[in-house]
Amino acid sequence: MRACVEAVADRMDDGPDRGGFARQCPVAAQWQASVSDRDATAGERAMTFEFATAGTIVFGDGATDELGSALQHGSRPLLVTGANPDRAAPVVAQLDAAGVQWTAFAVAGEPTVDTVEQGVEAAREAGSDLVVAFGGGSAIDAGKAIAALVANPGPIVRYLEVIGDAQPLEVDPLPVVAIPTTAGTGAEVTRNAVMASLEHGVKVSLRHRKMLPAAALVDPVHTHGVPPEVTAATGLDALTQVIEPLVSKRANPVTDGFCREAIPRAATSLARAYRDGSDAAARRDMSLVSLFGGLALANAGLGAVHGFAGPLGGRHAAPHGALCGRLLPFVVESNVAALADREPDHPVLARYVEVAQLLTGDQGATVDEGVAWLHDLCDELAVPGLSTYGMTVDDIPAAVEAAGRSSSMRGNPITLTDEELTAVLERAL
Repeated sequence: MRACVEAVADRMDDGPDRGGFARQCPVAAQWQASVSDRDATAGERAMTFEFATAGTIVFGDGATDELGSALQHGSRPLLVTGANPDRAAPVVAQLDAAGVQWTAFAVAGEPTVDTVEQGVEAAREAGSDLVVAFGGGSAIDAGKAIAALVANPGPIVRYLEVIGDAQPLEVDPLPVVAIPTTAGTGAEVTRNAVMASLEHGVKVSLRHRKMLPAAALVDPVHTHGVPPEVTAATGLDALTQVIEPLVSKRANPVTDGFCREAIPRAATSLARAYRDGSDAAARRDMSLVSLFGGLALANAGLGAVHGFAGPLGGRHAAPHGALCGRLLPFVVESNVAALADREPDHPVLARYVEVAQLLTGDQGATVDEGVAWLHDLCDELAVPGLSTYGMTVDDIPAAVEAAGRSSSMRGNPITLTDEELTAVLERAL
């Protein structure tokens, strides 16, 4: 994998080679083609971008063993875990071996504003100077939010998007060491934390560029025991997060490379990991897809799938990834139809064809065939309709309004009308 990533830099100046792209490392061969497509309509804007990520990323089986080195960032860590702290035994052993004073804080389910406030209080009482977040996206998001708010004064709502003032942090967050145990959100390399406001019935973000973890230790071994339904939901989130940035308004050559590498891996490995959780190669692929999705979304944005998934997840008890998987094929169809109707020469239409080819492994595949492939995958992973989670036709207008306020919508390749957004939800019910 390291050689594959290095190939990106080696070939940035090469010409386009779609045949090589199909045969070789998918990152390496389409850099110049993607830049040319975007330059044709966007000029120099296509080459204006920022890329920021965690201070250190260690990937591979056994990456957790590097925690000792990461403890240079602090000596009194708050260990944030999921609902079952026993799973963190390998991390606890390293903390004890290092002789540091640590405090545990467990997060049951997806974090809420109240959960984060409790974690902040625990960190302050313990005098924590570092957060080690071990778990799925929920635990890592909670850890990042706690680290950000420990030193910052005032009520948490001051810093939250949607329901608050979205004020920037006044004081730098505590350092965070993120160790994911699922392959989905890529939260170990993102600069925001998502939490639910039960009072408002919506999910909101705390966001700041300094919330990027100091270290991300991505150890696929931790994902081997994840049950099939969680593997499906998290994996669909990861897949969505390498498709949406590729067609985003903020797409750039760096994130394009991560997406093009990740989509074929997800296409071949997600169903395998779902069928056989002990398939180490499939688990490793999906951990990489998740990591690359985090790198891509943090630097290129998302789109209408996540624009919907955040508000819907705040109103209905539904797994975020299952929402993404259900919505993805319908959003693709709606975006392509809108682009073909209103901007028929838009280069993103060619990118959607490319996505279909990456998913199916067929260099002659059409968008319709790509959408059919997505539907088939969701069927195999037993992804239900939105009505399963209690959503009805009567809920659609409020969902469309809330989605329109989502920051993720700003990355969608075209602004969808309320009628188009409504049609997406009607079909996904």
